[in-house]
Amino acid sequence: MTRFLLLPLFLSVLQELVAALESTVEDVAATYKIEGQIIFPESFTAGNDKLSPSRVLVNYDFKHVAFVRQDGSFVVSGVPPGSYIIEISNIDYAFEPVRVDITSKGKIRARRLNLLQVSFYSVILVYSSLLFMFNSFQPSLVSSLPYPLRLNAVHQINYFRPREEWHLTDILTNPMILMMVVPLVLLVILPKLVNANDPEIKKEMTKTMPQMDVPDVSEMLASWFGGNPKKTKRTTTGNKKRQ
Repeated sequence: MTRFLLLPLFLSVLQELVAALESTVEDVAATYKIEGQIIFPESFTAGNDKLSPSRVLVNYDFKHVAFVRQDGSFVVSGVPPGSYIIEISNIDYAFEPVRVDITSKGKIRARRLNLLQVSFYSVILVYSSLLFMFNSFQPSLVSSLPYPLRLNAVHQINYFRPREEWHLTDILTNPMILMMVVPLVLLVILPKLVNANDPEIKKEMTKTMPQMDVPDVSEMLASWFGGNPKKTKRTTTGNKKRQ
């Protein structure tokens, strides 16, 4: 009796195992390869030892990694369908990342990676969206690339800054030098340009400058240190008259 009760349970477990095995087989069978080649400048030969550190990264991680051969070719295997960003990691040269789309049927399409940038293209997108509200303008900006991939080096990576050289303009543009030169020009050169002995200029200067009563220095010193003798004389004469 117990055997008949356990038979349906055994069949259900067996069915689940078969379904899991079929799904794993489908997942393994639905993987594809991304092939390509990197191209260095002519000065950087293909037989150089620096080609060995070059690696191909998929989606900026180490889940799918491929090493570059001496001839520059590479193959990334075991990639399921989806959209991926292919990046070349090299210590000497920088490469432009590429976007690769793999469909469920195995069709592979490569195109440039359009990063979000505030540039003339963004203005075109806004203008086109206003004009063509119901039309998609984005596919026209997609620039497809040939497959297998051919990735060229963009520029050489420089890890050091060039040493600054001394120039004469560095002294002339120094703020301290400018603070010293400008007052010197105002005090020395400008008075020579203007003729102060010209009578017309003197008249204009006297008219423009306010006339102020400036006390004499000798009288001020005499009043401070010697007292006021005039007031004392007046007081004495007044006392004599009263007497």
